[in-house]
Amino acid sequence: MHTHARRSVAGLLAATLAAVAALFVPAQPAAAHNTLKAATPARDARLTTAPTRITLEFVEKLNPAFTTIAISDAAQHRIPASGPTVTGATGTVTIDEPLANGTYTVAYRVVSADGHPVQGSYRFTVADPSATAGPQAGTATTPSAPAAEPSSVSPASATGDPDRGPGAPALVGGVLLLATLVAGAVVLLRRRRTAS
Repeated sequence: MHTHARRSVAGLLAATLAAVAALFVPAQPAAAHNTLKAATPARDARLTTAPTRITLEFVEKLNPAFTTIAISDAAQHRIPASGPTVTGATGTVTIDEPLANGTYTVAYRVVSADGHPVQGSYRFTVADPSATAGPQAGTATTPSAPAAEPSSVSPASATGDPDRGPGAPALVGGVLLLATLVAGAVVLLRRRRTAS
C-alpha cells in the first residue's frame, strides 16, 4: 500500500512539474508583438550630416492608421516632420527643417498584428562640423507639441515584456499551483497511511 501511495505521489508531482514547466515555454513567434528590426539613422548613431528623413523597419506589417513616428530635440521640443508613410513593415517620416547639431530622440508607436500597441524610442546625434548647435536641455525656447511618449525599453526590444515570456504573474501563478498540488499530494499520502 505504501509503495502504491508513493508511486501516486511521484506521478502527481511529475505531472505538476510538467504543468508548471509549460507555463514558461516562450510564446510562438506568430503570437509575438511587433518589434523594431532596423532604423535609419541607427540607434546611438553619430552623424556628420543631418538626416532629412527617419525610416523604421519592423518585423511585422504596420497598420498606417495606427503608426506614429516623432522626433524631438534635446530640450524635448518636437521637430516638424511629415506624417508617416507606411509601406509594409516600414514607416518613414520626412523632416521639414534642417537639424542643427545636437542629440535627437526618435519615438514611435505602432500596433501589432494581434492589436497590441508597441512603443519605444532611441537617440542619435548630429555632429556636423560646419553646422551650429541646436537647443540643449534646459534652454529657453518657444514651446511646441510634445513628442510621442517614449518607452523606457530600447528599440531593439521595445515592448519586450509581454512577448519575452510569461513574466511575474505567470511565475507567481506557477508557484501557487505547485504549492497547492504538493499540499494535496501530502494530504493524500497521509490519508492513505492512516487507512492502512
